[in-house]
Amino acid sequence: MSSIDEREPAFVVSLNGSGGPLKGWVVADSLVDGLAMGGVRMTASVTEDEVRGLARGMTEKLTLVGLPIGGAKGGIVSDGTGREETFRTFGRTVRPLLHGGIHLGIDLGVTPADRALFFAEAGYDPRHRARAVDMPMDWRTYYEPLVDCTGHGVGVSAVTALEAARHDKEARVVIQGFGTVGRAVARFLEERGHRIVAVADVGGTISADRLPVDGLIAITDSLGRIDRSRLPQGVTTCDESDGWLDVDADLLVLAANKDALNADNAYRLRAGLVVEGGNLCSSAEAKQKVAASGATLIPDVVANVGGAAAAGLAIARVVPFELAADARKDWVFGWVADRVRENTRDLLAAASGGSVDPLADLLAARRKVRA
Repeated sequence: MSSIDEREPAFVVSLNGSGGPLKGWVVADSLVDGLAMGGVRMTASVTEDEVRGLARGMTEKLTLVGLPIGGAKGGIVSDGTGREETFRTFGRTVRPLLHGGIHLGIDLGVTPADRALFFAEAGYDPRHRARAVDMPMDWRTYYEPLVDCTGHGVGVSAVTALEAARHDKEARVVIQGFGTVGRAVARFLEERGHRIVAVADVGGTISADRLPVDGLIAITDSLGRIDRSRLPQGVTTCDESDGWLDVDADLLVLAANKDALNADNAYRLRAGLVVEGGNLCSSAEAKQKVAASGATLIPDVVANVGGAAAAGLAIARVVPFELAADARKDWVFGWVADRVRENTRDLLAAASGGSVDPLADLLAARRKVRA
């Protein structure tokens, strides 16, 4: 989260449940013409402050890509026990918000099936919105083919930063987190000639001189857990929680938990470039230490915008829905890639030009354009 804007959110709602118990929050950080959007995170440890930070990040992402929607986020405190009833209760509880212009989607710990469940319980259909033309298709038909859009944008940001650093040779890449985003980034970078040397999941780190990305994806479940019993020969495993920091690499992609890079482990960083593929993956102290070390960090609000932008393009009715499915997907991916590439280049240019806070300067420039 950026610290450049200390204002309070537009509103914060504490969730206690409707027709059942629930603990959580919905934070609308900003509203644009009464609209805000963002995903819902479900973990056993999520806090109101974390949801506030995620919602602020959504505001910044949508500002940076120029979409006329405010930023919001939801959080549910749960370990996943009683999952179906949790999301039914969530849908009943947030129904007034969904119908009032606060679009909530998926984030860490929430799947498309969970989203479909709370949409149905709330009687919410994103095809229909007051003062907007109807979408000509249901939400899943539009959005689910775009599942790799976030990873695509993160990959574009990484390649753009490598090019800016004149890193012309094959880069050694570590992917921390092998969920939807991590897998998509790994495939994107491998296809462009870079070498994945380590991936990490909740069980630790798997490394080799060159990992077979498709082979690892084939033995990874929907939650990003790699089946250790089916690993290819010649790989090394480490069960230390942040063993990925000790792998020699040019590029580290953070695509998992909050504050994975923090004040206690940032000194171990070996990569010269860090790209945040997840939300809030680096603490403020870690960012300071990375900068002091001479490494470059591309923050989540620049790199990790694909999924948010893909949803925002539909909510704002910007997408050319008349295109055939494959052409529409290409259009969305291209739109996201263009914005991510431009923002990454402008952020790096501000940093090389001596800016004290390149992200603050970039946000200020984009706000002027929006105004």
